[in-house]
Amino acid sequence: MRHHRYTKILATLGPATANPTAIAELAEAGADLFRINFSHGSHETHAATIDAIRTVERDLGRPLGVLGDLQGPKLRVGRLAAGSASLTPGADFRLELGDEAGDESRAPLAHPEIFAALQPGVDLLLDDGRIHLTVTECGPDYAQTRVVIGGTLSDRKGVNLPGAALPISALTEKDRADLAFALEMGVDWLALSFVQRPEDLMEARALTDRRVGLMAKLEKPSALDQLEAVIAQADAVMVARGDLGVEIPPEDVPVVQSGIIDLCRGAGKPVVVATQMLDSMVRAPRPTRAEASDVATAVYQGADAVMLSAETAVGDYPVAAVQMMDRIIERVQRDPRYRLVLDAYTPPPRRTDADVITTAARQMAETLDASAIVTYTYSGSTAFRAARRRPPAPILALTPTLEIARRLMLVWGVTAKVVLHRDRFEEMVRIAIEVAKTDGFVAPGGCLVMTVGLPLGSPGTTNGVRIVHVP
Repeated sequence: MRHHRYTKILATLGPATANPTAIAELAEAGADLFRINFSHGSHETHAATIDAIRTVERDLGRPLGVLGDLQGPKLRVGRLAAGSASLTPGADFRLELGDEAGDESRAPLAHPEIFAALQPGVDLLLDDGRIHLTVTECGPDYAQTRVVIGGTLSDRKGVNLPGAALPISALTEKDRADLAFALEMGVDWLALSFVQRPEDLMEARALTDRRVGLMAKLEKPSALDQLEAVIAQADAVMVARGDLGVEIPPEDVPVVQSGIIDLCRGAGKPVVVATQMLDSMVRAPRPTRAEASDVATAVYQGADAVMLSAETAVGDYPVAAVQMMDRIIERVQRDPRYRLVLDAYTPPPRRTDADVITTAARQMAETLDASAIVTYTYSGSTAFRAARRRPPAPILALTPTLEIARRLMLVWGVTAKVVLHRDRFEEMVRIAIEVAKTDGFVAPGGCLVMTVGLPLGSPGTTNGVRIVHVP
């Protein structure tokens, strides 16, 4: 019998891995989905990468998800005449609207929306928080600041305004072009960067026409202020701890991460924990003990997926990083305390027929020690609901649609299989037994708990559950 891994692995592709051989090796090592970062590369390059993923998918005979990650409105200082400048603590430093090259005393900042949000006393963080400025005086086209924490500032380094909600859309013109390209290429998930408010997701939704799952990257404190509303508008969420860890105190990040995961579990929305999870494996063959613990914590908390960024995009040990993450997840799942920690928070069922059925299926699977919960789903909603309960048995999702199977690769505990549609329930039972046996979910004498929507072929109508004894 196979050992099922509940938490999924999302691997970022880049110069080190954007080729069919490397993608196949990563998938064999345990990657369930692949992230395409639209902050780098051309559409031509990304198209070749996505085609390679689909080729590997066909060769392996199992769905692989693709996440397109939009760059978003990344705010940066402009060019410096010498390429860099040294900022001394206590010194004055001026930011000016425009593009004239800067020096030791000033830098260009071509973002009028930043100046609109400033006032004396506001903090600015440059270069991922390495440099800290405080505004002493400002206007619509300038900000006079004092250097609190100095250092070397280079061209095009990022600017963060902790706690400030900027009057900008989460979608730039580049993002709109990338979004159209992603839809054309048939990506399964689309990540929206620097979400600040629910309306950002509504704007993106109008452009996608629900042809793709929409993921909100939480990296701005303003999004945390409206967290439940943001989650409600998203199809999935990413705890993007890079920029988030710059804009909120580091000691708050673990607490915020835990709260986001609980809210997403309650809402039945997949949640990804990302950024620097095995960061030392970019250059080293093994992670630090702290990094291994970080991955394990996300698994204990019930995250749907954990993500590798530079480790697989530009790292020296991309396959080893996926294998290590796979081993950490497997080890946590063997811990007798895993279920105790995971079940410490269990969201209550909603007052719907579908939630009653999936809640009953979880209880039946636990009582009977069932080998798997089988869901037959057209839209994927039944599998999402089943995963919300975090059952002790793996979830085998049968769907006639490859696109839905790919999207379900993000969801906790779900293995998705494409099967032909059948009009009769008994035929679906027969197929469920056949697939579960073939894929090693169940042995003769075992049992399955199967949920279904009747009549068959009606999306969103989960209204039946059946115990299936396997001959």
